[in-house]
Amino acid sequence: MFISVFDIFKIGIGPSSSHTVGPMVAVRRYLDRLADLPQVEARARRITVTLHGSLAFTGKGHATDHAVCLGLMGATPDTLDPDAVAPMLEKLALEKKLNPDGLPPLDFDPETDVIFDYGPPLDAHSNGMTFRLLGVDGEMIDEFVYYSIGGGFVVTEAEMRNTRNARDELKNQDVPYPFASAKQMLEMGKRAGCSIAEMKLANECAEASPEEVNAGLDRVWSAMDACINRGISGHGILPGGLKVKRRAGEIYQKLIREGRTNQPYEHTVMDWLGVYAMAVNEENASGGRVVTAPTNGAAGVIPAVTRYYLDHCPHADQEGIRTFLLTAAAIGGIIKANASISGAEVGCQGEVGSASAMAAAGLCAALGGSNEQVENAAEIALEHHLGMTCDPVGGLVQVPCIERNALGAVKAVTAASLALRGDGSHFVPLDGCIETMRQTGIDMGDKYKETSTGGLAVNVVEC
Repeated sequence: MFISVFDIFKIGIGPSSSHTVGPMVAVRRYLDRLADLPQVEARARRITVTLHGSLAFTGKGHATDHAVCLGLMGATPDTLDPDAVAPMLEKLALEKKLNPDGLPPLDFDPETDVIFDYGPPLDAHSNGMTFRLLGVDGEMIDEFVYYSIGGGFVVTEAEMRNTRNARDELKNQDVPYPFASAKQMLEMGKRAGCSIAEMKLANECAEASPEEVNAGLDRVWSAMDACINRGISGHGILPGGLKVKRRAGEIYQKLIREGRTNQPYEHTVMDWLGVYAMAVNEENASGGRVVTAPTNGAAGVIPAVTRYYLDHCPHADQEGIRTFLLTAAAIGGIIKANASISGAEVGCQGEVGSASAMAAAGLCAALGGSNEQVENAAEIALEHHLGMTCDPVGGLVQVPCIERNALGAVKAVTAASLALRGDGSHFVPLDGCIETMRQTGIDMGDKYKETSTGGLAVNVVEC
């Protein structure tokens, strides 16, 4: 149950960690499963994939059907070239054949063999996928279900049952600082005289060298930074049919021109935060390469606040970025273990809310905040996202998702600043805020949890 920084921050492609990255991971796991079945090579002829719950309702807008096809063709989210997607899908649509390693050629028609089930979701989770392997006469050879639970994480039903008691399992992990809650994290830090980033690094080094961990953190930031740079260079209309215009590039150029006049407004710094976040999420919406942070839908918040730290804070350096990412991942792991980072489970409070809390904690740590101030920063940011619904218009990660990331970044910086002005003592503990988010998610109606059947998704007038 130890959640690595590299589980929280995974390099992949847009537009969704739960609906695009997760399904590709699930396909890979299923193909590996088939390779171990007896006599499958002689019997198998066709494969089908049924999408349930949120995966069905917003699967088209999130390109879940495309992700399934790409995964069946051997693509993985961390290595797939976004420019190769269209040619691969065209080839499959024409040939209607798969050639997976270790298996015979399989019939697969993308139009009929990716099935959208618009009925009730499966009981275990709203993002279920049922895989079926059929024989020459259509007989069932194998049937298996995977769940995409947010942030690119994929589990079976058995794995989900085994990890529900996350606190107890985290206590038994073979790492130096097995904290499963913010309270435990603060207590361990106080006893050891260590910062949150130092404890997180020590945990990561239980399985890798410090040099490997630091190199991995640098790769993560490099991917985030590259995504910002691509986003502020992009122009045109985002795919999907809403005709949403890419704005980050135009805003960025305006900010550059205004900066040369030596008459900037003080609040212009918020525009920089916004443009960095929007750049990432416009890239995500176009299917570009992004980093789950902790999800694709919330991928812009942490890169934006990290870039703000690097470009606008005195004495910022690479070591500060590592501290930022390690601290943010520690907070993200606690949220995931005790509540959720999935919009399909708890709404956008679990996506942008979690990202904002992680970013606030990371910035506070990078600026020299104490562990208590870091925990306070995360709590402030998360508290002021409680109740936020996930209601993407048209099932696309565009409206209101792109601007939501910009505001999540602004809240993160504000939260970090407020925490740094205090001594770390505060009224609502982070653990209490996380539990409130979990309970709110349970009470929230399904139409507000990434199904596009409520909220803005049904109240935007088409022009």
